[in-house]
Amino acid sequence: MLPVETIRPALEEFRESLEWYEVQSETAAIQFDEAVQATLAKIASDPYRFVIVDDPFRACSVVPYPFRIIYAIEPERILVVAIAHTSRRPFYWHGGK
Repeated sequence: MLPVETIRPALEEFRESLEWYEVQSETAAIQFDEAVQATLAKIASDPYRFVIVDDPFRACSVVPYPFRIIYAIEPERILVVAIAHTSRRPFYWHGGK
């Protein structure tokens, strides 16, 4: 199994979203965090399972939240480039394509 690494902007994006959920409720924040962690585990266990959104990038939905984890499979790792809200700035993580 390849290690999963997350670039700094994706981590910051996740933290901002987590903070938003914390304002809503502590329970909401915990559940969001758990959903993101579970999605990362699914990606790590079978990274080729998920759809290619723009080669080499793939996406996996964070169910039941309106987020997708965008990642690339590299020879030595899985690189997460975005934990993206599905209704905001599509493809911003790829230079706004």
